[in-house]
Amino acid sequence: MSKLVITDLHVTVDTEDGPKEILKGVTLTIKEGETHAIMGPNGSGKSTLAYSIAGHPKYTITGGSVTLDGQDVLSLSVDERARAGMFLAMQYPVEVPGVSVSNFLRTAKTAVDGEAPKLRTWVKDVNGALERLNLDPSFGTRSVNEGFSGGEKKRHEIAQLELLDPKVAVLDETDSGLDIDALKIVAEGVNRFREREGKGVLLITHYTRILRYIEPDYVHVFVDGKVAESGGKELADALEAEGYDKYLSAAR
Repeated sequence: MSKLVITDLHVTVDTEDGPKEILKGVTLTIKEGETHAIMGPNGSGKSTLAYSIAGHPKYTITGGSVTLDGQDVLSLSVDERARAGMFLAMQYPVEVPGVSVSNFLRTAKTAVDGEAPKLRTWVKDVNGALERLNLDPSFGTRSVNEGFSGGEKKRHEIAQLELLDPKVAVLDETDSGLDIDALKIVAEGVNRFREREGKGVLLITHYTRILRYIEPDYVHVFVDGKVAESGGKELADALEAEGYDKYLSAAR
């Protein structure tokens, strides 16, 4: 049974004035079949959690643990975390000039699986994933994210999710910058992934609109580097109506 367990996680980032603590003891458990949404104001540590789990060198783990199926994630390199079943969809996907989408996807799949996919079936799989995300097959010949619209970048991220088939998907503001049509397409892709056996999703968002299409099992409010409250989907509705004021006041 796939399970991502985050226990009392503390994270700092270097600043001109020295290390600054961003995460101040985060504890979360994402079991297979569960979707957890994290909401909170800017600067509350939501993206720091995502990048810390993925192994971004900017962030220093100063305490706590992260395990996936009992394996110590924090002791693994970035590529080892991916092979263990971690996936991060970034808020701002980077451009990779000179590397085609098709080559990028096949290289990533080979690295994750430890062997290259069979070319004939792989081309069919890639074209199918692109089509489901409303991307033309010719998209595969373009350089990764170079000249892509915001919607194309996010849809490409979800194509990666479908093809790499991780255990746990961490989606950092995947809905940002999307119009309503692109949002629906991205949400449908995430829901297809969720329907597979043994999958978990950690969805980071500012807005409830994506939660109309991707229904969370749990919602967590992040304030000042900690989980201030947890609940069901009704908590997201309350946040939409009332905002974060009461949590910010309590944190002062």
